[in-house]
Order: sequence, then C-alpha cells, then structure tokens
Amino acid sequence: MSLHCRYFLAGECRSCSELLTPYARQLADKDAAIRAQFADWPDIDWLPPVASAPSGFRNKAKMAVGGSIGQPTLGLSDADGREVDLSDCLLYPPALQAAFAPIKSFIRRAGIAPYDIRARCGELKFALLTLAEHSGELMLRLVLRSPAALGRIRRALPTLIEALPALKVVSANLQPLPAAVLEGEEEILLTTQSHLLMRVNDIDLYLRPQGFFQTNTRIAAALYRQAAEWVAQADPASVWDLYCGVGGFALHCADGRREVLGVELSEAAVEAARQAARARGVAGLRFEARDAASLRLPARGAPELLIVNPPRRGIGDDLCAQIEASDVRQLIYSSCNAQSLARDLRALPSFRPLQGRVMDMFPHTRHAETLLRLERPTPARGDAGSKDA
Repeated sequence: MSLHCRYFLAGECRSCSELLTPYARQLADKDAAIRAQFADWPDIDWLPPVASAPSGFRNKAKMAVGGSIGQPTLGLSDADGREVDLSDCLLYPPALQAAFAPIKSFIRRAGIAPYDIRARCGELKFALLTLAEHSGELMLRLVLRSPAALGRIRRALPTLIEALPALKVVSANLQPLPAAVLEGEEEILLTTQSHLLMRVNDIDLYLRPQGFFQTNTRIAAALYRQAAEWVAQADPASVWDLYCGVGGFALHCADGRREVLGVELSEAAVEAARQAARARGVAGLRFEARDAASLRLPARGAPELLIVNPPRRGIGDDLCAQIEASDVRQLIYSSCNAQSLARDLRALPSFRPLQGRVMDMFPHTRHAETLLRLERPTPARGDAGSKDA
C-alpha cells in the first residue's frame, strides 16, 4: 500500500514523486530500471533488492525556515514565496517530529528572523536536524545569513536543551550568499560535544556537523554489510576506500589482518573517521585527508581491492584511467546514480562486473543506491610477462 500524505494530496509537496505507487511495486520498478542501465553486462548476478521501511526512515531533516519570528515554519520555502510546514512529514521518525516544536519555540525565544528569499533579509535559512537512531540523540545545525544572531542564539540555547534533552550537538553555519546553496564553509560549534555517535551494525561512527552520513540508517547498514561480505570473500591484503566520508566502508572492512586506507577530502570527516578507528582499536586502519578525484594510484603496488563511493557525478575519466593503468584487481563501486556508474564502467573495460544489488535508500522517489562488485581477470602468465617486458 502507499502512504496517505496530506502534503502530497494537497499539492503542497511533491518531493516523494512515486508516493501513489504501492511500495512493493516501487521497489520492483526501481530494481528493473537500474538493471536496465547495465544491459551491456548481461552476466551480472543481481541479488534481491533491499527494501526500506516505507515511512519514518529518514535520520536527517533539512528544513527551510520560513514564516515569521512569532510563527516560524519548518519545511519548504522557495523563491515564489511558497512556505509549507512539514513538521509531521511521514518520512521522519517520531524522535525527529517531536523535536520540531521545541525548535520553533527556540526560534521565537531567540528572536531569529527567518530568511526571506524574495526580500533577501532575515537571518535563519535552514534548520538541519540529525538523529542517531540507536540512542535517540540529536544534532542541530542552524544555517544563518550572518553572525548577527549568534549572541541571542547562545543565550537561548540552554532553554532549548532543557526542553529537548536529546539534543547533544548544536552548531551555526554561516551562508551569506543569496543563492540556492544549503550551507557555507564556516561552522561555529555552540556546544561542548562536537560529534554525534551513529551506531551502524554495532560499529560506532562519529558524525561532526559538516560530515556526510547516509540519510537512511537501515539501508546504510545493509550497504556496509554487503560490501564487507564481498571484501571477506575476496580476502585482499590491502583495501583503499575512496570518498570514504566518516569511514563507514573502511571501518566495516578492517579486520586487523589487512591494511585499510580511507581517503576523503573533508578534514572534519577524516578526523571523525580517525576517532572511530581509535575507538575500535583495529590494527592496519588509517585515514588521510586527500582529494580522491585527483588521487594518483601507483601502477604497481596499488591496493588489491578498491572501494569507491563518489558523489552523483561518479569517479570520472581520470580516476578510471588510473584504475585501469594500476594493478588493482577488485573493485566495489557504491553509487547513488546508476547512469554515472554505467558510464564509469565503460571507462573500466578490463573489469568485469560480477554481482550487483539495489539498495532502496530513497523510498517514494526514482533514486536508489547501487552496489557493484567488479573483478579484473588475472592475466595469463605469458601475458603478464610480455606486459612487463
């Protein structure tokens, strides 16, 4: 059955474009559509798709702040002046829904004017709320036009934390541009605690205010389990996890026997991953703050297995060419964009995709996460010799 969403039925929010389709049909259609993207590789062994809970699955709420100081809204706000309060959106679990009213009271108490897109005035643009599902703890990021309201925010914050005891991390992000940009570069921590502990498959990950984390914890857990299973089957001596974020894949694949390196551009994410590695205490696991897109893989001595989890644009021709020129033998590719993944596969002609799985990270949309396991056939002894010569 499909969800009964009053916002969708009233035409106020159409983010869930497939909402009127029963969920089982959504999943089957999505699985078929993604498999069709890889018709040029008919031998892929597709595992059954992984279903999400149809409601209450989001661990993050990205709420545009609208209305007025006296009556703020949390939800949608656009350049046409349309403002829709989504405080009881069915995608959010009860712990997130229950936090929105105290946040609105906080906005009123602190006297923070919501940002008006048309008039380009006001201060508070977004309230970004993240839930650690295993503990119920919360992180709140307030995206501001300027630091003008910081004093009032600091003074009112103890009252918000008293009303919302689960709130452990609060920060202010400064985004001064009058553009459709979610956040800026400067982040100001407003609490003594700097991270939210996210437990996935009994592994503790540490999320800092500007760190990336999958929006669907249950599907993220399935994604990491599947990758770890494939790594265990391959049993490589070395693994590199590129675009590693806070280290989810790397931490799941480290077993103390193999060398595992996570690479991520964000310094904050790498520090969070290092904190998780220290807490886990597994030998051979390390993280480096580097740009994976401009990484230089050695032609000889590259890792035996490579994990990549890039943005929607994919890894691109340059990194594909480096992988092709290296002696990497196994590749696990996680992608939220099947089209860019298929394009990258065409730039990796020596690799053969063996298995694939669709993970429904984003129910009620046409998007999903695709996980592929690829292998480069071991060259015949004579071929290897002629290549070295």
